[in-house]
Amino acid sequence: MLTGGCQCGALRYRVGADPVRVYVCHCTECRAQSSSAFGISVIVPPAAVILEKGQPRIWQRDTASGKVLACAFCGDCGSRVWHVNEPAGAEMSIKGGSLDQPVDLSAAMHIWTISALPGVVIPDGAVQWERDHD
Repeated sequence: MLTGGCQCGALRYRVGADPVRVYVCHCTECRAQSSSAFGISVIVPPAAVILEKGQPRIWQRDTASGKVLACAFCGDCGSRVWHVNEPAGAEMSIKGGSLDQPVDLSAAMHIWTISALPGVVIPDGAVQWERDHD
């Protein structure tokens, strides 16, 4: 079972399902959100996510594919914990850095590689798309 939360511990959640897939996203939005070279998205069914502590705040933004993304974060420390498309679908994205145990990236799919930072090495044989795969 996956468990996680925000940096300060005010938000805690658990996921009662295995990840459907894992993305490493190199888009400029994920880089800005994670303050890093890429974002990690662990895709799970929304019904499997149980909020155990706290109440996230929501900030919404438009995506390159024309969807609206509802971004959940801690109102105390600001850590992003998950993303849900609006209207919600059959999947949502848990932010990899919010997990208690690191997620295995060996089979992760790399998206928005057209925006990957110089020097970021995508493993040989990794599934990858220059943009989103939808």
